[in-house]
Amino acid sequence: MTAGVPSVGATIEANRAAGTGTLIGYLPVGFPDLPTSIDAAVALVENGVDALELGLPYSDPVMDGLAIQRATQTALAAGFRTRDVFTAVEAIRARVDAPILVMTYWNPVVQYGADRFADALLQAGGAGLITPDITPDSAAQWLATSERTGLDRVFLAAPSSSEERIAMTVAASQGFVYAVSTMGITGARHDVDSAARGLVSRLRAAGAENVCVGIGISTGDQVAEVLAYADGAIVGSALVSALAEHGVSGVARTAAALAQGHSR
Repeated sequence: MTAGVPSVGATIEANRAAGTGTLIGYLPVGFPDLPTSIDAAVALVENGVDALELGLPYSDPVMDGLAIQRATQTALAAGFRTRDVFTAVEAIRARVDAPILVMTYWNPVVQYGADRFADALLQAGGAGLITPDITPDSAAQWLATSERTGLDRVFLAAPSSSEERIAMTVAASQGFVYAVSTMGITGARHDVDSAARGLVSRLRAAGAENVCVGIGISTGDQVAEVLAYADGAIVGSALVSALAEHGVSGVARTAAALAQGHSR
């Protein structure tokens, strides 16, 4: 990671040393428009979110729930282009000092050019990528590019992952391992799947230093529950819904409520 760009790993480690977990908030770039999405991301950090996960809108979001699908389709309909994500990262980093990971399906990166994409993200002040639809054994290009640039690379692990897959994911990830707490698509749920605890234990046994749990977290109580056994809690759909229904002020209020579970 280049000087001046905060890494998500360093943020997690600093919070752990301070006795707290890390709250990561997801919002798609360009929803409902580019300037508002930038304001909303800044509002997350100003209201207790430690790190940002910015979604790159994609035409075939197979892993996303309805709230995120609707938001990304709105962004695409409004004219979102891949280069807008770099504009957003740079604008957010100019206003708040928090690590920013881009969550993206791999096809847009390939279409843009993996090296070109990584260089632009680094120049904008981004920390790395979360790549939900590629596994380490199919990510040779990204592994090489991230080594060259120093960008974080976050891979996903699921309760269904084999021990071999878990070990491979831990070895390849940099920043943290993204533990998918429930099977299926993203979306807020009343109960975070208990399988998350078992998955985090398996990842730690395989040597993972930082594990963050996502998918299904929507309340401060659930944030506190997850942070009792994981290093970070990732919230997406609840924030996207708040932005859709109540604008930037609504997403700020939701972030503040989630952050109440952050230091319990």
